[in-house]
Amino acid sequence: MLIETQLPNRLHRGKVRDTYRINDDLLLMVTTDRISAYDVVLPTGIPDKGRVLNKISGFWFDQTKHIIPNHLVALADAPDAPSLGETNSLMANLPPEVARQAMIAKEADRIDIECVIRGYITGSAWSEYQRHGTVSGKPMPSGMVEGDPFPEPIFTPTTKAEIGHDENMSDDEVVAMVGVDLARRLEDVSKAVFEFGHDFARERGVILADTKMEFGLLQGQLILIDELLTPDSSRFLDMEGYEPGKSQPSFDKQFVRDYLTEQGWDRNPPAPELPDDIVAKTADRYLEAYRLITGESL
Repeated sequence: MLIETQLPNRLHRGKVRDTYRINDDLLLMVTTDRISAYDVVLPTGIPDKGRVLNKISGFWFDQTKHIIPNHLVALADAPDAPSLGETNSLMANLPPEVARQAMIAKEADRIDIECVIRGYITGSAWSEYQRHGTVSGKPMPSGMVEGDPFPEPIFTPTTKAEIGHDENMSDDEVVAMVGVDLARRLEDVSKAVFEFGHDFARERGVILADTKMEFGLLQGQLILIDELLTPDSSRFLDMEGYEPGKSQPSFDKQFVRDYLTEQGWDRNPPAPELPDDIVAKTADRYLEAYRLITGESL
C-alpha cells in the first residue's frame, strides 16, 4: 500500500492526495491509499484504493471534457504521458509504484468551494431532512423516504476546509465569494457533469446518488480539478439492491462510515483502526465500482 510519499518539491499533503510541483505549469498529484471518513484521515489504508481513484478520475475527465475542460494532462504511467523525465528530476526518478496512482495536471487557481450535487436523498441530507424537512437549509417535498430521488438534482455547496469539517454554504455566500456569474456557472456545470455521470453509470447498473466536484480558473477559464466521480467523492448505489425506504447497498466508503458509527466513534480525531475484514470488503467495493463503470478490471 502507498500511504505516504516522500518526493521532492511537495506543495501539499491532503487527506488522500499528495501534490508535487513538476514545473511552473504542471503538478504531479499522487492518490495514496489513505482513506478519510467524516473529514478525518483513518490510521488504516485500503489496498488498491489509490489506483482506483486515480484511474477512474482519468476515465471521467476524458468522458466529460466535452462539457467542461479539466486539469488532466495524462495519467503518470500512461503511454501518452509527456516525457518530462529528460528535463525534470522528479519525473526522472518517479518510482513505478507511485506513477501508477498519479496524474500529471495543469495548475489552476482553486475556487474554495466544494460543489456538491445530490440526485437522491441519502447520508447527511437524509439526516437533515428527518430533523427539519430541509436539505442544506432548503425546503424539500414532504413524505420523502431514504434513497428517494429528488424531483431534480440539487446544488448544495460547502466550504473547502483544510482542517475539520466542511460547512454548508448558502447561495448568497457562494455569490459573495465568486460573484453572480461564476456562481451560476458553477451550479450549471456541476449539474451537467452530474447528469452525464448519472446516466452513464445507470446504464452499467450503478446509481450515482450524489457527488462533489472542485473547480479552478486557468487563464480565466473555468476547469474541473482534483478528482471526479470517484467512490471517495461520490455515493454509488447498486441498482440491483436499490429500494427506497432503507439504507442502500453502495460501492463507496459508506461501508466504512457505517462500521465507524457502529463503534461509537464521535467523528473527532483520532479515528479507530479498521479490522482486516472491513479493509478487504472496502477494497472489493472500490474495485467493483471501477469494473462496472469503466468495463475493465484493474
